[in-house]
Parts: sequence; structure tokens; C-alpha cells
Amino acid sequence: MEKYVVKKLENKKSITVDVPGSKSITNRALLLAAMGTKKCRLRGVLFSEDSRAFLSCIKELGFDLTIDEKNKTVEVQGTGGKIKNNTATINVMSAGTAARFLTVFLAVAGGDYVLNSSEQMKRRPMAELIDALRNLGVDIKCLESEGHFPFELHSEGLKKSEVTIDTTRSSQYASALMMAAAISDGMTITMTGDRTEGAYIKITSTMMKQFGVSFEKNGNVCTVKPDAFGIEEYLIEPDASAACYFYAMAPVLKIKTKVNNLFFNSMQGDMKFVRVMEKIGCRVTETENGIEIDGTQLKDYNGVDVVMKDFSDQTMTMAVVAAFAKTKTIIRNIGHIRLQESDRVSAIANELTKMGCKVEILEDNGQTDICIEPGTIVPCEIDTYEDHRMAMSFTIPGLAVDGFIINNPLCCRKTFENYYDIIDEITK
Repeated sequence: MEKYVVKKLENKKSITVDVPGSKSITNRALLLAAMGTKKCRLRGVLFSEDSRAFLSCIKELGFDLTIDEKNKTVEVQGTGGKIKNNTATINVMSAGTAARFLTVFLAVAGGDYVLNSSEQMKRRPMAELIDALRNLGVDIKCLESEGHFPFELHSEGLKKSEVTIDTTRSSQYASALMMAAAISDGMTITMTGDRTEGAYIKITSTMMKQFGVSFEKNGNVCTVKPDAFGIEEYLIEPDASAACYFYAMAPVLKIKTKVNNLFFNSMQGDMKFVRVMEKIGCRVTETENGIEIDGTQLKDYNGVDVVMKDFSDQTMTMAVVAAFAKTKTIIRNIGHIRLQESDRVSAIANELTKMGCKVEILEDNGQTDICIEPGTIVPCEIDTYEDHRMAMSFTIPGLAVDGFIINNPLCCRKTFENYYDIIDEITK
């Protein structure tokens, strides 16, 4: 499917959906289960391009897996940090989590590896992590562009027990070091930059506790101890990032939307988006089945001034909500999203401008904000920049205004394979 013609939602019926398991939690759980000492059954697993890339890599490394996509389960036989095939060639495809997590895992475990990726992942930053591993005694030879995939990695384990890592461009660097340190002889990770207490670091810390990893975290310093760990079963939460596309439909379409089995006790940072929907006037209720967002009482709504550094995956979703507000919205502290699947700041500006909004990118003292002035929405063809979140978020305007077309919609398969099946269902 090269193009998807979005159908306007003609009726105002309530929407209730199931979304896939969390990508962030799935790939962390796969790594922690593989490094543990027990056979671990993961339930609620996300099956998408990113998680399949992770599964393919750990299978290539020799791990014993039992995969049941129908029931969304994976059984992983942990090896306590030993890699059976320690001369493997793996391909992380476009999965940033696999790229960062497995690079550090292989460096700590030791062996001789070749790590390949998609063209998209080759453009994403790795330099800070590569430099940190080199400082720990790991031999990494970049095969095309310095500081990027692909590369050869040769390791006999880490030569030092202390490392400093900058979180500014990606908190995944720190998460990778924290988790992989569980199979080291002990490590102290000092985090610098502006996301040392960010949402994804908190997910990593929470999951390390759940899997029984022995560590202490004091502010920006995490000390991991060399103790055995492992659990026999782990339930993965529904993906809050995926849920937010449907939550955003509530104010834009003036309807009720509910996502099953996602609650306020979720560890995922994107749950902050729910509170933004509440701030613009939606009624938010936690039911016994999941969180419901009610936009039926809204005649219109004002824009907001919101810092989204800690839930920046929803910047595109918030931008679309902003397009339908009656006053301007400012989304702050999102410069790091220029370095993700696409330059998301420029992509947002380009597509909202097509739609009839006035968009200004604000750069000040190293911080990037985006100001969105709503206008009369004009249907258009949306370019997605091979970015799953651009595709899914910019489908929402087409549910409100007839005539939107999404180019390359199936890039959504990176995290949400059946997204457009659900859109088809709710627009019947």
C-alpha cells in the first residue's frame, strides 16, 4: 500500500480499541530475560518490525526462543550473560533500542561481531555510545561513517568499571549501559545531559528492579552489582505511545475514546499526554477496562504551552491536536527529535504548513521549540518521511476533514502493524 486515503469519521460513536504491547518495554524485557538465569515467559509482547529485529538478533546470537505471535508470548532461556554464538553477524534494522541495547550487551559479554542496520539507522547517532565503549576497552571499527552503523565489535569484556555517558541525544545509551552492566563484574554509570531523570531511564530502572537486578541509583549515578537475577514470567503493558493516537481523536473529533488495559499506574512517560488532553478540556476517567478520554463536551479548545522533552514521541500527535485548536500552541524542548526516525521538527513544520497552519521553529540557547498557529484545515497528501509516528499522527486530521492521503502508510509497521486496520474499522 503506497497511499492510504483517510475516510472522514461521519458518525460520532465512541471508540474502544486494543493497542499492541509497548515497544520500549518489550525490547527491554527481551534483553533482561536473555541476560537472566531463568527461562522467562514474556506476555503481551509487541510483534512489529522493531521487536522482530530484536528477536532476530538474539536468535542469531544463539538464544533459545519459543515465539507464539497469536498469543503474544515469547519464552526466552536466559544464559546469565553467556552468548552461544559469540562470532555472530546481526542486523538491527531500524530499531534504535536493538541498536543501542545489543551493542552494549555484546561489548560486556565479549566476542567478535559484525553489526549491520538499515539505511535509516545508519543516519541515527551512535557516536557517544561507541566512544564510551572504546574508553572501556572495546575495539569498535566503523565500516562506513565514523560514529555510525555498520561496525565491527571485538571485546574481551570491559576493562574498566566506571563510565560517563551523555543522555542529550539519546537516553537509550544510558539505559543500555545500565541493563548490560547486570552481567558485568559491577559498573558505575554516571549520566550527564538533560535527560538523566527522563521517562525512559525510569522505565529501565523499574524493569531492572522487576527482573531482580541488584543496583542503586542516586540522582544521575547508577551503580550495578554483579549478582545473578532472573524471573519466570513478565507481563508487558499496552503501548502508551500507540494509545495516544486514539486519545488525540477525542478533542479533534469531539468523541469518547478508550484504550483497553492501559491505566494510570503505567510506567510509560507518554501517559503525560493524557494530562495534556485533560488540560485542554477533555474529561479523563480511569474505568475498570482502561482510560477513557471524553471530548464530547468540547465546543472548541485552546492551545497549550507544554514542555514535551519527557514524552517527545507524542510531539507529532500534539502538533495535530494543536492544528484544530482555536489559539496557538507552543511545544517546548524537543530538539533531540531531529535525530530520530526523521527530522521530526522539520517534518511537523512541513506537513502542518501544507494543512494551512502557520508554524515557527524557535531556536534559543540550544533549545528547540515549535509554535503552531491554527488555520483553516486544507486536505492534502501527507509525506511520512519513513517515520511511523508521522504516519499515524497525521492520519488523525483525515478523520475530521475529508480528502487527506497518507504516503507510505505502512512505515507504521515499525511499532503498530494493524494501525490502519483499526482506522478502517472505526470509519466503517
